[in-house]
Amino acid sequence: MKLSEIKQILPTLDNVEFQLENGAFVPEHFHVTEIGSITKHFIDCGGVIRNEKVVNFQLWNANDFEHRLKPAKLLHIIQLSEDKLNIEDLEIEVEYQSDTIGKYDLVFNGNTFVLQNKKTACLAQDACGIPAEKQKIKLVELNNDSSCCTPNSGCC
Repeated sequence: MKLSEIKQILPTLDNVEFQLENGAFVPEHFHVTEIGSITKHFIDCGGVIRNEKVVNFQLWNANDFEHRLKPAKLLHIIQLSEDKLNIEDLEIEVEYQSDTIGKYDLVFNGNTFVLQNKKTACLAQDACGIPAEKQKIKLVELNNDSSCCTPNSGCC
């Protein structure tokens, strides 16, 4: 989800809710402690130099049980970060504490914002020698033509 998308969604909501892919909700008294941009400048295992840039939201579960972040307040924080930090309209990455700091992609399911687990991947598979994944087929889906043995035919 891009920053412009969350800005369009927030005015339509009564509450801001974040949910993990496993169905658990971020406690409703969370805080958005940071909004910023993160640039990652790196070289992949194939020798290609890359730049990735995202808008970063950090969610924090405080013991402030009376706190409820309203959509208008989050929208104000986003607009302030755009004005003061010149944040671009980029994909949003969310940091949220579980056993360690997790990084998540953000989607909207029509009711809540869902934190989707990010996964590592090789960006240079063609240069690494990683074989292409073989297509899996079920034996029952193979065409049964006349050249194949049939049960009780005596050929096997």
